[in-house]
Amino acid sequence: MTTAQTGPSESGEPFVIFPARRVITVNPAFPFGEAVAVSGDRILGVGSADELATWGEHRIDNRFAEHVLMPGFIEAHCHVMSGGLWNSTYVGYFDRRDPQGLLWPGCASIDDVLERLGKAAADMSDDSQTLLAWGLDPIYFPGERLVARHLDTVTGGRPTLVLHASGHLATINSALMERCGIDDTATSPGVARGGDGLPNGELHEPAGMMLAGEAFADMMKANRSEQARWRYANEARNAGHTLLTDLGTTQLWDPEQLGNWKKVTSDPAYPARVMVAMSNLFGATADPAELAELCVKLMSEQSDKLRFGIVKLILDGSIQGFTARISWPHYYKPPPGHIGNGMWLTAPDQMADLVEPYHRAGLTVHCHCNGDEASEVFIDAVEQVLERCPRWDHRHTVQHCQLTTPDQYRRMAALGMHANIFSNHIFYWGDQHRDVTVGPERAARMDACRTALDSGVSFSVHSDSPITPLGHLHTAWCAVNRVTASGEVLGPDERIGVPDALRAITIEAARQLKLDGDIGSIEAGKLADFAVLEDDPLEVDPMALRDIGVWGTVLGGVPQPAQLSEV
Repeated sequence: MTTAQTGPSESGEPFVIFPARRVITVNPAFPFGEAVAVSGDRILGVGSADELATWGEHRIDNRFAEHVLMPGFIEAHCHVMSGGLWNSTYVGYFDRRDPQGLLWPGCASIDDVLERLGKAAADMSDDSQTLLAWGLDPIYFPGERLVARHLDTVTGGRPTLVLHASGHLATINSALMERCGIDDTATSPGVARGGDGLPNGELHEPAGMMLAGEAFADMMKANRSEQARWRYANEARNAGHTLLTDLGTTQLWDPEQLGNWKKVTSDPAYPARVMVAMSNLFGATADPAELAELCVKLMSEQSDKLRFGIVKLILDGSIQGFTARISWPHYYKPPPGHIGNGMWLTAPDQMADLVEPYHRAGLTVHCHCNGDEASEVFIDAVEQVLERCPRWDHRHTVQHCQLTTPDQYRRMAALGMHANIFSNHIFYWGDQHRDVTVGPERAARMDACRTALDSGVSFSVHSDSPITPLGHLHTAWCAVNRVTASGEVLGPDERIGVPDALRAITIEAARQLKLDGDIGSIEAGKLADFAVLEDDPLEVDPMALRDIGVWGTVLGGVPQPAQLSEV
C-alpha cells in the first residue's frame, strides 16, 4: 500500500486536525492522544491539537470532539456473502438486521422456521421459482431434526433450499430432491440419510450441497453481484470496520468476479478496503501452481482499496454441523444416524503438496480448521513445507481454531504461524458445544485466546460473517467475557483483557494480513483509517463493550458516517 507522500508544507493544502474525546492509538510507544492530524489520506501525527498545529497551515474539524477514535477495525475472516444472502429469506435463530435496517426476529422453533418459509412461498407468484432461505441451524431445536418432509408441509411442490447458519450444510425439500435426482441410489458422502436409510434432504459440505444444482448455484450467484459488494462494505462501515477480508468466496480466476471487485473499489464512495483471497473451492482449477501464479500476478494490479496475496484452503467442516474433524472421543451427543467423525474436505496426505506452491510463491496460506484433527494436519503440512523450502515471516494462519490445543499453539509459535480465532462461537453456539457437540471440558477451552496469547502466537478474532453478524465490538466482547447466549461463562480461564482484544481486532489482524506497515494503529505515516465510537472501550464495563455505539469510520482521511444501505 505504501506510496510516495508529499509533506504538508510541500502540498500547499492545509491539513486537518480532528480533536477527539480520546484517541486510542494501539501504538505502545504513544498509546493515547487528544487529536489526530491527517494530511491527504495519511496520518500526520497524534497528540494535542496545539502540538499538531505546529506542523503548519491547518483547519480544525470538531465533528469527533465527543467521540473516541481507534484504528479502523480489521476483519481478517468474513465473506461477501454477507451482502448477497439477503436476497434470500432469513430463518436464523437470532434476531438479525438486514442492510435496509429491517429487523428480522429470530426463528426460535421449527414451527417458526416453517411459518416464515410458508409465508415466503405464498408471496412468490411463479410456482416454478425456487425458494431460497438461509440461517437455519437444527442444533438449536432439541428433539427431531428438521428435514425434507418438514419443509414439504409448507412448500409443497415448490423446490426449496435452506442454507444452514454454518454455511457447511443445507436442507432441501422433496421437490428439489426429485428435480436433482437425489434418491436411494445417491453415493455421495454428503447426502445424509434418515432412520429408513433413505436421503432425508440434508446435504453436507460441497460434496452434498452442489448436488442441489441450479438452486445452490443461484444462491451463490447473488454473492457475485455489485449489490452484494456494496452491502458488504456498508455493513462494515456501520460497524467500524475499514478493511474486510473476503476469505474464499470470490472465484478470482473468473474475469467477471474480479472485474466487479475492481469496479466497486475504484469508486471513491466505496467505504471500505478489501483483501480478497485466492481459493480452490467449488469447481476451481485443481492446479495450485496455476492459482499461485495468478495470485502473484494480481498483486501487481492491486490498489489501496483492493488487495491480494493470501490463499484460502479448507480441511474440515462445521462442529455444530458434525462435519468437523475432532480428535477422540469425537462428538459428545451426535444426532441419530450420525456416523463417523466429520468429513475431510481436503485429503490430509495431500495437504503439504497443496500448500507448497503457494508457500514458494511468497503467499500466505490461511486454512479453515475447526476441529483439532484439522489443525494438526495443517500444522504438520506447514512444518513439512518449511523443511522443503525454508522461508521467514510467512504468517501461515490457522483459521477458526475452535479446538486448537495448547501443544498445537506451542508448535504454531515455533513455526511462525498465526491464528484467527472464531470468538463469536462462544456466544452463538457455546451452550450447544457444551451440551451437545464436544461436552463441558472441551467446550471450556474452545476458541482459546488466552492460550494463544500465553503461547506467543499472534492472533486475531473474527465473525466469519454472514455466519455471525459482522462487528468487532462483539467479537472482542466474546473474547473478553466468554458469555454464552444463556448467560453462562464458558471457560473463564480463557478470557483475555480488553487491551489484548482491541489489539486482536486492529494491529494483530493487520499483521496477519501483512498490512501492519500501513494500517492497524494510529501513528504518523499510516493510512488515516479510524473507527469512530460513541464511548471508550477501555473505560466501559467489559460486559458493555458490544453495546458501544458506532458513529461510522474515517477511511483514508474521509469521514464515513454510518447509514442504511440503499442497494
